[in-house]
Amino acid sequence: MAARSLPDGDGGGDDAIVAEINITPLTDIFLVLLIIFMVTTSVISNQGKEVDLPNSAVASTTPTGVSVTVTASGEIEVDGKTVSEKELPAKLKAALDAAKDKIVILRGDKKVLLGQAVNILDLAQEAGAKGIALATKPPAPGES
Repeated sequence: MAARSLPDGDGGGDDAIVAEINITPLTDIFLVLLIIFMVTTSVISNQGKEVDLPNSAVASTTPTGVSVTVTASGEIEVDGKTVSEKELPAKLKAALDAAKDKIVILRGDKKVLLGQAVNILDLAQEAGAKGIALATKPPAPGES
């Protein structure tokens, strides 16, 4: 592919090469990819077991950290991976060691007994958690 020169207005013999890259399509592609990334990230972070979180009128954003999910049937997950009660301390320790924020977020179903929740949070502190958070959802309109 040869570069061609544009003719001068004065008809002189000065042949200057014009080389220009149009970055508008490249910018459009990057913006579309950014939007796709943002949408898929929010979808992926909300996947997992079906848990009916308790309502909280002052629920704020959930911090990042190691997520422990307890379903109504008693199944336990650490960061989306199902674990048994015997494996829980070791998996919590490994997940906390790998996590940037040493916070454990307990996502417990409404039907989970307080004793089981306290036991899991106690194991989290023994594993090295620096903070604990309880995941909740805002109440539906009309609920108090």
